[in-house]
Amino acid sequence: MMQTAAVFTGAAIIKVDLPPPDAETLPGVPWGAVEAFPTPAYWTYQVIARRICGTPIRYRLGSTLAEEVAACLLGGHGIPAAVGVAAFQKLRSCGALQGTPTEAQIGELLSEPLDIDGRHIRYRFVRQKTRYLSAALARLSVEQPPLTSGRALRDWLIQLPGIGFKTASWVARNWLDADDVAILDIHILRAGALARFFDEDLSVERNYLELEERFLRFSKAIGVRASELDAVMWHEMMSSPRTITQLMGGKRKGVRPSETTMAPVSDLPLVRPRAHKGRSDPRQARLIE
Repeated sequence: MMQTAAVFTGAAIIKVDLPPPDAETLPGVPWGAVEAFPTPAYWTYQVIARRICGTPIRYRLGSTLAEEVAACLLGGHGIPAAVGVAAFQKLRSCGALQGTPTEAQIGELLSEPLDIDGRHIRYRFVRQKTRYLSAALARLSVEQPPLTSGRALRDWLIQLPGIGFKTASWVARNWLDADDVAILDIHILRAGALARFFDEDLSVERNYLELEERFLRFSKAIGVRASELDAVMWHEMMSSPRTITQLMGGKRKGVRPSETTMAPVSDLPLVRPRAHKGRSDPRQARLIE
């Protein structure tokens, strides 16, 4: 029996029908209950609801490819999203992302404290990121990278110092709105392990392309764009640290779920609904703590 969810937008109520919880998206990956976080049905509903309500997650950060590369290079592993964005905005506002700034110019700006919500925070890895960013901007100033597909751009970007598959995929997704790449950070890996379309024994260091292919197959199986799914998953997982820690058995690191979450996906604990700021009607629930 199909399961039904509703999207509230103004005076309209739009019904969304999804397969039964025990039906499979991929072999061994059941849809689960739409109201249970983080099942495949939950993710499908979130993407569709954002489309209907006109509240997609806008992920492009720069106005030029050079700026997008800078924004993604300055973020990533070990750097909170707010810190990476603040560093990018500071460099851009100071004109340091135009032309080919020297390492000294970039380093001087990154060494200054960043003002984030009234707090002064130091940017980490200044020397390393300065070197990588200077080299990337220099290369972009003399070469035109291929923009025919996300993978073509990624293949070009990973030749640059300090840019691996994840950062290159991040740039490609953001700049080209690409659906042929995936940005596999800890949040996406955990979402995949909890929904069972990722084997938690695989790692991005050794198995990035295999994990990416699984993610792309999963997005196709549930009928949503990979770029939208990646963005929604990242936003929801990043915004719910307490719920994720509970589902991971109290672990704040790693991607292996607790034993209790390895029961049928439809048995995952329900979380109380809360109005989502991005919805046009307060009755539209986010279904996540």
